[in-house]
Amino acid sequence: MKRSAVSPRHVLLAPVLAALVLAGCATVPDVPALTAPPPAQFKEEGPRWTVAAPAEAQDRGAWWKAFADPVLDGLVERAAANNTTIQEAAARLAQARAFARSTDADRMPQLGVGAGAGRQAGANTANGMTPATITTAGATLSYEVDLFGRLAHASDAAALDAQAREALLRSTQLLVQAEVAQTYLSLRATDTERALVDETVEAYRRTLNLTQRRYQAGDIAELDVARVQTELASNEAEALALDRRRAGLEHALAVLVGDPASAFALPAAEWKTALPQIPAGIPATVLARRPDVSAAQRTILAAQARVGSARAAWFPDLSLTAAGGYASPELGDLFKWSARAWSIGALLSMPIFDGGRREAGVQGAQAQLDGAVASYRGQVLVAFKEVEDQLSALRLLQGQAEAQARAVGSAARATALSESRYRNGMDSQLELLDARRSELRNRREALQVRATQYQATVALIRALGGGWDAAAPQKVVGESQVARGS
Repeated sequence: MKRSAVSPRHVLLAPVLAALVLAGCATVPDVPALTAPPPAQFKEEGPRWTVAAPAEAQDRGAWWKAFADPVLDGLVERAAANNTTIQEAAARLAQARAFARSTDADRMPQLGVGAGAGRQAGANTANGMTPATITTAGATLSYEVDLFGRLAHASDAAALDAQAREALLRSTQLLVQAEVAQTYLSLRATDTERALVDETVEAYRRTLNLTQRRYQAGDIAELDVARVQTELASNEAEALALDRRRAGLEHALAVLVGDPASAFALPAAEWKTALPQIPAGIPATVLARRPDVSAAQRTILAAQARVGSARAAWFPDLSLTAAGGYASPELGDLFKWSARAWSIGALLSMPIFDGGRREAGVQGAQAQLDGAVASYRGQVLVAFKEVEDQLSALRLLQGQAEAQARAVGSAARATALSESRYRNGMDSQLELLDARRSELRNRREALQVRATQYQATVALIRALGGGWDAAAPQKVVGESQVARGS
């Protein structure tokens, strides 16, 4: 029987052909649909919620300008330029982009040049076993053929990591903007409360002067003077406590805008900041612009790519190399045509046994993907919670502000009547002091409600991912499609 000859070339190509057959196993896995879909609507806004493709790159506009406060505008601009937290996030983004470029470079041909000289002895030298100096100069070219997408998956993962960092930078910018606005509004509320306490202190001083004159005339007892002095000192202490709170807020603003606390000062001023009314029926797709949600999605896609890269490690690597140059035992003859040398080659390598390293790599990448999916789902749930919190807070605060305004009006009327009756000897001093305490308490509570409305408005803007104008993305998809990046 005649035996068919097997070409050595066929023997060398067999592993490559087998690897190509198995290439389909290195595909990137799909992300499973999230098990708990989001609710169909916001409780506070009606059936308007839809899940949308990420849109964090859309322009949010200068949302803080809705408060119509030039001082706030200037503080936000200073923070954008000098805030150290934003600068750190920008540096991390630059680092991620550099790493992505470095990963992309692994997919490109590598070209290098070199020169050297060495002392050696052997059969390949001109004088046999006599030591000789060999001088070389040339260039090398190498290229790894990405048969199974290992390098492509790694490059995709690095690019997605950079996109996630970009979204986190936007999230940091939004966070700093919101903190500047909330701190500034708290400071202005403190200024207004301080003015209210000052007004009360002045009223008690007038009452004390009147009470002291009546005491000197023998109309009242010294106890009445002591009571008014107690109220006056108590309110003076409240004024100092407000000064301490204001100093802390001013120092916090200094840090946010990147200035030393010792060199930063914001004079007291009347609180004229407008309270923007966020319109009802904002398309819920604005939530897709939240940069933290988008960053979580990019992290999912990067983890997907890393699973594919880890699976590709099971398959062969094919590297192509080429070198060309000159080699000569005499430096003067180095660049002669007779001293030329070149080589070309291909290396196919495939690990057979590695003690479970590759399997562990796949399992680790899959676990990272599972964690990213859970983190993304958690971020979506947090986004819903934060929006619902602030919508309900604003609705309830509006009713509370109206009720508190009625309480202030009644308390002011009671104080006026009590003061008139006290001057005419119809009411005791205790009744007058009690009426004034009630009025001051209600005025301060009304101011606190107003300040809370401003804080909740900023918090809602932050929860929505920024401003609300021209924000609806064009494509609306399901949540599982969002997770897959479609």
